[in-house]
Amino acid sequence: MGFIELIKSLFKNKEKVSIGLYGHPNSGKTTLANTIANDSFGKDIGLSSNVPHETRTVFKQEKVVIKENGKELSFDIIDTPGIATKVDYKNFLEYGLEEGEAKNRAKEATKGIIEAIKWLDDVNGVLLIVDATDDPLTQTNITIIGNLEARNIPFIVVANKIDDPRANTDKIISVFPQHTVVPISALRKDNIDELYKEMLNKFK
Repeated sequence: MGFIELIKSLFKNKEKVSIGLYGHPNSGKTTLANTIANDSFGKDIGLSSNVPHETRTVFKQEKVVIKENGKELSFDIIDTPGIATKVDYKNFLEYGLEEGEAKNRAKEATKGIIEAIKWLDDVNGVLLIVDATDDPLTQTNITIIGNLEARNIPFIVVANKIDDPRANTDKIISVFPQHTVVPISALRKDNIDELYKEMLNKFK
């Protein structure tokens, strides 16, 4: 190794790792962030619910640590709002929200999406959370992956909700054959160790 390469490697090792959680609303991003945080320091970092766009602003948790097979990775979690191509306040009315509250939530959600996209400039790794009960071939997922590839940001496709009988992880793997896909249940922590192993390989 030459002198320049040595200097670069030293700086790279000291670079702060920030991992962004991206995906559709209600794909399980905050649930996964809470699972990782609980494993690291025993507490949740965000609120999740069945109402879309519960997370409407980017939340950052520093100094999260995961360990697997004697390896360790320290990083910041960047939990982002759900990415959607369109936010319609009428969708929130179905969950019992009043019209004024629904319109405000839609406005905040739209701002959150813009903020999440801007954060791609500050992350050096991404977990793309895909709901394994839904069709993974969406404009949102394609757009996110396109952005990650264009920016050379390493990422893992996380097929979440495998505890649901409707989950179809084979379809997700077939849609993204060139990418690492890890099936998990963030809620039940199924296969979380395998995700940690892949994160250590991909982001270390």
